[in-house]
Amino acid sequence: MLTLLALFSCKSSKNNVDDTAQPVGPAFNADSAFAFCQAQCDFGPRTMNSDAHERCGEWIADKFRQYGCTVKLQKADLKGYDGTLLKSTNIIASYQPEATTRILLCAHWDSRPWADNDPDSTNHKTPVMAANDGASGVAVMLEVARLLRDSLKTSPSLNREGQGGSLPIGIDFVCFDAEDWGFPMWETDREDPGDTWALGAQHFAANLPQGYEARYGILLDMVGGEGAQFFKEGMSMQYANAIVNKVWAAAKAAGYASYFPDREGGYVTDDHVPLNKTAGIPTIDIIPFYPDCTASSFGPTWHTINDDMQHIDKNTLKAVGQTIIQVLFSEE
Repeated sequence: MLTLLALFSCKSSKNNVDDTAQPVGPAFNADSAFAFCQAQCDFGPRTMNSDAHERCGEWIADKFRQYGCTVKLQKADLKGYDGTLLKSTNIIASYQPEATTRILLCAHWDSRPWADNDPDSTNHKTPVMAANDGASGVAVMLEVARLLRDSLKTSPSLNREGQGGSLPIGIDFVCFDAEDWGFPMWETDREDPGDTWALGAQHFAANLPQGYEARYGILLDMVGGEGAQFFKEGMSMQYANAIVNKVWAAAKAAGYASYFPDREGGYVTDDHVPLNKTAGIPTIDIIPFYPDCTASSFGPTWHTINDDMQHIDKNTLKAVGQTIIQVLFSEE
């Protein structure tokens, strides 16, 4: 989906993990998340300004409404790297919007318009289906929203404040648009200026809803790939180290430490960068790192025509989704 990965380290980083922590919260349903991923892909590539993009955006917003969220659409005309006017829509879905303490979960929902990392150069201007690089993060968020709706109905006693609802906090699910119109690899006559990615997130960070604050944010990017592991991303460590440690500890408590090794990865230009730098919301990026993959350290399907449902792994979706549930249900 997005960007450029720079230098990495395989060293461990010290992490104050509570080894006594136990799994909490409902069971994340990977089959459901997989179906949400498939449903997005059924629209076709969700490239900017396309009919598939518009129809899928409406579907995503409707699903969040179905799960009890208040949905707002942040529309903007943004300019792509090549001057193309991009009709962008950030989808903001809020669970328990009245809560003053809030957590931000986010992912991008648009598709890369060019498979410019495909091993076959004849595919370089073919749109990417983006099952992993886009749809997987939204799918995990939709399943979390569904579980929160169900727990709100069935387990109001779980609220630590003794009030209706299963959590004492609010959750904002933000689906960023115009993330993947970034500088293509075939533009060899000039250098990528670095700001052509994450346009929707840049707009959101510079135009936050009035008075909006979040305790922290978690970005989900490419969270359904085969063989994925999630190293500690460099920008996340720099701006939100405590949140990195919180999430990796949650993965261990939930039983998914093997997917979240205590190792540092690279620095990634992604949607979390403007959230940290512009909005001042400490935000981390859960993004895979494949240190031995020659095609890309983001994995073999990144920006290729093979980023499809055949390469989505329910086990990866489960590991990430259950970790997010662990994080949310551990908040006070």
